[in-house]
Amino acid sequence: MSDSVISELMEQFEFLSERPSSDHPAINCPPEQLIEICRVLRDRYNFDLLIDVTAIDWDVATPRFTGIYHLYSTSRQSYIRIASDCSDNIKPSLPSLVSLYAAADWHERETYDLMGIHYEGHPNLKRILMWDAYPYHPLRKDFPLAGIETELPSEDIAEQTDVKVAAAPMMGGPFVSSGDGLMSQTEPKAKDESWNEKRAKK
Repeated sequence: MSDSVISELMEQFEFLSERPSSDHPAINCPPEQLIEICRVLRDRYNFDLLIDVTAIDWDVATPRFTGIYHLYSTSRQSYIRIASDCSDNIKPSLPSLVSLYAAADWHERETYDLMGIHYEGHPNLKRILMWDAYPYHPLRKDFPLAGIETELPSEDIAEQTDVKVAAAPMMGGPFVSSGDGLMSQTEPKAKDESWNEKRAKK
């Protein structure tokens, strides 16, 4: 049923393009028209639930970041995926959907926190998992899976716990993106440091 919705949308809006997908029907939408399309989907086609907001870091590709939105229609019982590319690789941003879907509030904060995408017009865009001054975005491809040693957010916590946030040793890690080549070649791969192995890998 969502396929027919996409066909109708693409007839009406020339800026949309169909997005290859192995599960749900999907479209590509420029960020400038994202709010418009989501409003049409909500009001005209009854996609009344925003299920998820997330993003993809394509690493060395341009555009580097793509926002991903999953909408669900309770009457049609079907999903639609919307993808919207960020135009800036250094300071990625997308329009906030909080004015259309209240659920976007926390979803956008999470994606901002972990991927560093700024949602223009969000009423309270602050980190939701990491502390405010945390300098990294842990789901970006250039962030090691083992983590980065970081000072705790306040001196009293550090004094009471007598610890700091340390990178976690991982078998064969840290896992980082190679930073070159195609997407399939830039998935995180292990750099063998063999913390607890008796023999190093060959």
